[in-house]
Amino acid sequence: MKINLNRPICFFDLETTGAKVGKDRIVEIAILRVDIDKTESQKVWRINPEMEISTQATQVHGITNEMIKSEQNFAYYSDEIYQFIKDCDLSGFNAIKFDIPILVEELIRANIQFDFTDVRMIDSQVIYHKKEPRNLSAALKYYCDKDLENAHSALDDTIAAYEVFKAQLEKYDDLEPDMDFLNEYSKRNNNLDFAGKIRLDADNDATFAFGKYTGQKVVDVFKIDLGYYSWIMKGDFPEYTKKIFTNLKLSITNSK
Repeated sequence: MKINLNRPICFFDLETTGAKVGKDRIVEIAILRVDIDKTESQKVWRINPEMEISTQATQVHGITNEMIKSEQNFAYYSDEIYQFIKDCDLSGFNAIKFDIPILVEELIRANIQFDFTDVRMIDSQVIYHKKEPRNLSAALKYYCDKDLENAHSALDDTIAAYEVFKAQLEKYDDLEPDMDFLNEYSKRNNNLDFAGKIRLDADNDATFAFGKYTGQKVVDVFKIDLGYYSWIMKGDFPEYTKKIFTNLKLSITNSK
């Protein structure tokens, strides 16, 4: 792979009970890890989500409630998964918008403290959409001249995302083989959280990206309306989003 790695990178894909980041759970996760010496290793976990898999999700990935009822839950595998991705950058196809946010929620529920602050996130779908707007099957055909035989199998999708990413690096001379560059290139916006509720402004301060305080600095709002923070904590927001709001609230207390 034509890239300069200064730490490992993990390509991964999730199959889930549905498409809601704050609500749905993982039923299968596949991770392909590439170490600095370019050694590759892969793991797959089939998981009991402890909730019903929606009919629509089963139609996509083929995993039924019956197939996972005897599997262990995410918490059982959480430390093993964490150790496999710890100190790694992350990549996948549509990973920043979907897979990473759901994984973050599962880790939080399992009380795994994973600091994503310095994790570089490379999304081959973002690169693809900026270069050749389509989907994973078309991307694999376009870049690698291969057919995705078993779409929505977590491992097959993971390997396909990895193959597409390698081919993109070979094809586009302006894509620097550097993790910091690709991390910036993969960003869709200046969101501070994965759900897009908190956005950095021109001063690099956190602002609200929703509701009656849209565009206003979070810290300034919490200084005059702490009830809004309480409303967020009780609301149907992803846990990672709530965690960032809490850290911003604590920054007010710590600055006094």
